[in-house]
Amino acid sequence: MAIHHEALIDAGATVHESVVAWAGTHVRDSAHIGARTSLGQGVYVGPGAIIGEDCKIQNGALIYEPAVVGNGVFIGPRVVLTNDRHPRAIRPNGEVKTAADWTPVGVTIEYGAAIGAGAVCVAPVTIAEWATVAAGAVVVADVLPFAIVAGVPARQIGWVGRTGEKLELVSDGRWLCRDTRDEFRMRADGHGIELIGS
Repeated sequence: MAIHHEALIDAGATVHESVVAWAGTHVRDSAHIGARTSLGQGVYVGPGAIIGEDCKIQNGALIYEPAVVGNGVFIGPRVVLTNDRHPRAIRPNGEVKTAADWTPVGVTIEYGAAIGAGAVCVAPVTIAEWATVAAGAVVVADVLPFAIVAGVPARQIGWVGRTGEKLELVSDGRWLCRDTRDEFRMRADGHGIELIGS
């Protein structure tokens, strides 16, 4: 484990021995960080949040519990994964809210997905496998597998392959990745596209 001396890993966190964590990172109690994951400078991982293997979490990312980040996920600098759909500091009567006043909801990011710099994912949302969230986007709805979304609020603007390059429509309902020669088609359930050959 390559943990910078200015990183803080709480005693109850589970951090694989191959994890790299830079200065100012804080991994809270009961969080889990998988093998070969890199946590950049100033990353915050909330208590109970789960980050899989082979992830790259860039500087200043804030991952609030109960986020679940799958294997091979890229999270860009200053990304925020929220956990409160209706945040308030006080109750309607003016008293300060406590943890007992709300139930955290999380963001789920599936295998191979990428979240661009400064994006905000407003829980509860799921970013499906191999999807891409453009820099600066605000995600308020689930993102389909291999979709690319951008804007505020984020809207789908196309499909991407496993390299992150936009796919090319080559026939009715079929797409091609020029980088890998992967071919895709719409899933039978209409929930995104699926890889059919490479």
